[in-house]
Amino acid sequence: MRENITIPADIVLAPEWWFKHTGITFDRDFFFHPLKRVESEQRMEKELYERWGKYGLGAHKDNARPEIGAVHLAAGFMLSEMLGCEVKYTENHPPAVIAANKEHVKIDVEAAFNSKVYKDFLNLTESLRSKYGYLTGDVNWGGVLNIAMDLRGDQIMMDMLLTPDEVKDYFNCIASVIEKFTGFVAAQTGTTSISVTRSVRHLPKPVFLHSECSHTMISSEDYEQFLMSIDATWSKTKEFFGIHYCGVDPHRYAESFARLPKLDFLDLGWGGNVVHLRKLLPTTFFNLRLSPVELINMSPKEIHKTIRKLVADSDNPLLTGVCCINIDDKVADDKIDAIFEAVNSLNSLL
Repeated sequence: MRENITIPADIVLAPEWWFKHTGITFDRDFFFHPLKRVESEQRMEKELYERWGKYGLGAHKDNARPEIGAVHLAAGFMLSEMLGCEVKYTENHPPAVIAANKEHVKIDVEAAFNSKVYKDFLNLTESLRSKYGYLTGDVNWGGVLNIAMDLRGDQIMMDMLLTPDEVKDYFNCIASVIEKFTGFVAAQTGTTSISVTRSVRHLPKPVFLHSECSHTMISSEDYEQFLMSIDATWSKTKEFFGIHYCGVDPHRYAESFARLPKLDFLDLGWGGNVVHLRKLLPTTFFNLRLSPVELINMSPKEIHKTIRKLVADSDNPLLTGVCCINIDDKVADDKIDAIFEAVNSLNSLL
């Protein structure tokens, strides 16, 4: 997937970090007001450059870029809001999706694209295009089960037991909303998933990255029965297809993922058995995620040791990256320095 063997590294800072260190607020205007959208993203680039520019961050600090989505956050909420969930915006936290606990497993696709939030999004894109002549970035679109849980709450688990055929149709309808939304975004900017995991920006072509955060709550058998067909279709129809699995147990799905037509990219959560995954997915790019919680108390020496082990377990530098997502304000800068320095030291040996 890459033309060189340099291991890429990236980070995503949590809203709490940005608010504390820069005063950037994450109210609704951050996501939908054209001027604040552009100004906030450029401020983020400048801050990244000032602290970690020596590692390649903040390359767009001098550019006011018309980013249509929050490409420096991990914030998946828009499709859930389009489909009827309430979303609460606050100054120092990511948008919080409130489970709608809907009484039925039905999706009104037309209504989603006539929702206020989608119209606001269209107004944003039109305003930015009018001013800049082009658009960049994308919007975190979540994942099928993630969205289903936002809409139905925990009841979706009972639905899978009691009305499996209806649930399959429900999941396919959610997938169709995702397909339509991401198709629009890709047509505007050329990407869909930088806002899901920034690490995909290091790869030569855009990755279509399906978030499966909630799959840690189901069995691999449930995945194969209800959701695998969606991934299989996307793996065949997207040039580069990936799965974002931030739970601690991605290895539970190794056999299932290996049966997909192809899996180009796996964003795998801290705690995953990388050796087992690599054995069954020898041609998949592994984006190895560090724990932002454990990072708080790790020493730079421990960070170096952890990264060396993870990269060794991945067993193929050409198909390996390192990241840490949702780093909050309790993490000191030297811990982030250690991530990049550890990867640079490995790259110097390649």
